[in-house]
Amino acid sequence: MRSLLVAVVAFWLGAAQAQGPIKIGAFLAVTGPAAFLGDPEQKTLELYVEKLNAAGGVLGRKLQLVSYDSAGDSEKARTFVKRLIEQDKVDVIVGGSTTGETMAVVPLVEQAGMPFISLAGAVVITEPVKKWVFKTPHTDRMACERIFLDMRSRKIERIALISGSGGFDKSMRAQCLQVAPTYRMQVVADETYGGGDTDMTAQLTKIKNNANVQAVLNAGFGQGPAIVTKNFRQLGISVPLYQSHGVASKEYIKLSGGAA
Repeated sequence: MRSLLVAVVAFWLGAAQAQGPIKIGAFLAVTGPAAFLGDPEQKTLELYVEKLNAAGGVLGRKLQLVSYDSAGDSEKARTFVKRLIEQDKVDVIVGGSTTGETMAVVPLVEQAGMPFISLAGAVVITEPVKKWVFKTPHTDRMACERIFLDMRSRKIERIALISGSGGFDKSMRAQCLQVAPTYRMQVVADETYGGGDTDMTAQLTKIKNNANVQAVLNAGFGQGPAIVTKNFRQLGISVPLYQSHGVASKEYIKLSGGAA
């Protein structure tokens, strides 16, 4: 994230002569269901701003971070991005811990001509290509492709999908369904769960009773995958369970407990 942020800021402000601070706006899910993403993202931004300023800043100018806690809420994200653009007069915006809040603000940054670096994972953020929108993590499509490659190496050909109702979840599910034929993968079960669900036993029981399933792929992030992991273990399902980069946090391990 640091290299992309510096590159965008340097390119955008390369011709600027003003000696005031370079203002970096941020909206992150520091609290709420996606806090396992937003809280470390906020701390990372603060760390890099501090380190870059200690090293002299960028183009000889100090960095100033102006950040808001969106709690992963799309409406709050839109409100904060409007404020960052119109009132705070930032030079670049970083954020969108989730795909949903990212996509909610894309029209605003595109209209304003504001460089925007998203931290969310869905491929729809950058495809089709948008003039002012960038992203740091690999896409959900890439995740599907790498998972399918691993499955093929283990002679797995028939899988079950289970996914949540969030923006990333839906996007990754769609991408996995799209690229599955390329990797000769057959989706023989396709289950979903809601964002507020606290038990996925019913969906996983259907999967367990499907004799054709050789592995399960959970497309999701937040608490949902942790619940899936615990229920998966409780039901004694013996096939492999694959998760996405959406669970790459200590919080997932904490929530999953001994099932992780």
